[in-house]
Amino acid sequence: MTDTPIRVGFIGLNPGAHWAATAHIPALKALPDSYEVVGVANTSLASARNAADAFGLPHAFENAQALVNSPAIDLVVVTVKVPHHRELVTAALNAGKHVYCEWPLGNGLAEAKDLADLAEAKGVVAAVGTQMRVAPEVEYLRQLIADGYVGEVLSTTLVGSGGQWTAETDAAHAYLHERNNGATLLSIPLGHTLAGVHEVLGGFSDLAARMINRRTTTRVTDTNETIPMTSHDQVLVQGLLESGAAVSIHYRGGLSRGTNLLWEINGTQGDLQVTGVTGHAQIVQLSIRGANGETSEMAPLTPPASAYDGWPDNSVARNVAHLYALIAQDIRSGTRTAPSFRDAVALHETLDAIERSAARNSHWHGRSNVPPAALRTPVEC
Repeated sequence: MTDTPIRVGFIGLNPGAHWAATAHIPALKALPDSYEVVGVANTSLASARNAADAFGLPHAFENAQALVNSPAIDLVVVTVKVPHHRELVTAALNAGKHVYCEWPLGNGLAEAKDLADLAEAKGVVAAVGTQMRVAPEVEYLRQLIADGYVGEVLSTTLVGSGGQWTAETDAAHAYLHERNNGATLLSIPLGHTLAGVHEVLGGFSDLAARMINRRTTTRVTDTNETIPMTSHDQVLVQGLLESGAAVSIHYRGGLSRGTNLLWEINGTQGDLQVTGVTGHAQIVQLSIRGANGETSEMAPLTPPASAYDGWPDNSVARNVAHLYALIAQDIRSGTRTAPSFRDAVALHETLDAIERSAARNSHWHGRSNVPPAALRTPVEC
């Protein structure tokens, strides 16, 4: 496969402003020597044919099983809702295909572990779409930290807004508001961003969390229906990183009129600040400012031009393209450089720890802003 493009089949590709069309297709077009998109399977054959016609693909499959069984497909890309990931990824792995699955890998930790075990047993490349890890700005941040720009990291603070998980939604996104679907404020915007934080600063050694529902219903604008919102719209985490640095996180539903993404890294010799227009740090253009040594005011810090030259000109497709480049290298060379299913398990473990900590502290969740006096003490992790 070193001389021919890797043949890609999508499960979940539709024309218009859908994720696969706006992120994956431009990313793959930026790597024409490595990839060729050849097929699609959607919820119906008619839908698959519509997508195949729109994107000029030779194969429209009647269902996902037909796609994963096809000898015309080398890499299966799964870009559907989280509750369907386990079934579709399992089918692709059992067919011996390489797989790129969107994050979250599974609907919870147990599913992610099962998929990682199966991928390793099959010996294929199995990558997960935590593309913030390979964003040029995150790679630059990681190098700044490694080079000692801030000295020893003392603490990091993260505040973000999720956009969804607010008083209104539309029918296409209503499923995000049901916690059991696994596509929550915690798992999607915060989960994606934590993948980048882990890449730069390492993981948690311990944590304590609160998850709160300040909004209990949301209105579906398409239908004017009011539905329950069981996915939390406030996530708070405090703890220690493996390095010993302190960490504090607050993610909230909706958008703020003020700050929607602020990630600060404070050290003995300097400080770094990362901002963006939403808390979905995996897709927004990140801006970095910093100061160290005798400098008292922060100034912009920009990755080298080579990090952007030849890549898509927007952060949505560019980050995904960087991930696809690693997948191609892994398929052709037998390496394992792309974010893997096992990496996804580690991230799921962090989210699971947040949920378990929040559950232990749920006795004063809800609309009350002040816990009973007996509970105003540190909570053991």
